[in-house]
Amino acid sequence: MDIDALDRALLRELQDDARQTNRDLAAKTGVSPSTSLERVRLLRERGVITGYHATVDLETVGRPVQALISVRIRPPARPVIEGFREWAAQLPETIGLFVTSGAHDFLIHIAVPDINGVYAFVIDRLTERREVADVQTTMAYEHVQSRRVEPAAERAPERRRTR
Repeated sequence: MDIDALDRALLRELQDDARQTNRDLAAKTGVSPSTSLERVRLLRERGVITGYHATVDLETVGRPVQALISVRIRPPARPVIEGFREWAAQLPETIGLFVTSGAHDFLIHIAVPDINGVYAFVIDRLTERREVADVQTTMAYEHVQSRRVEPAAERAPERRRTR
C-alpha cells in the first residue's frame, strides 16, 4: 500500500489529536483543507484509519491495577480456541487480548480495582473454565503505550540475481 509523506504527516497529526478540525490539520501538514479532507477520506476507505477513540485513564475510572495473564487451552482445537477468545474478549476486566504461539495460547491484559480483582479474575473466571489447562499471572507496575504508530518503511524492490 502506498503511503506517501503527506499521508504519514496526516496520520501523525491525527494520532496526536483526532479531534482537531480539518482546517487545523491542513495547516499543520501544509496543504489546503480540501486536500486534507480528501486524503483523510482515502485513508479511511483504504482501511488505514479504522476509527477514532477516546483514551481513558484507568486510575480515574477505578481500574488502576493491571495484570498480564498467560493462558494455555486444552484441547488446542480451533473451536475451543475461538470460543475462549470470544468469551475472554467480552469480559469487563479485559482491556487487551492476544492469541499467541509458544507455551501459552492467550495473553490477556486486564485492569481491575485492586489485587483482589486480579485474584477473582483468575480464580472465579479463568480456572472455572473447563478448557483452561494453565494460567500464569504477571502484575504490571506500569503500562507505557506508544500513542503513535508509524507506517512501515517501504521496502526496495528485490533485484533478480543473474548467474
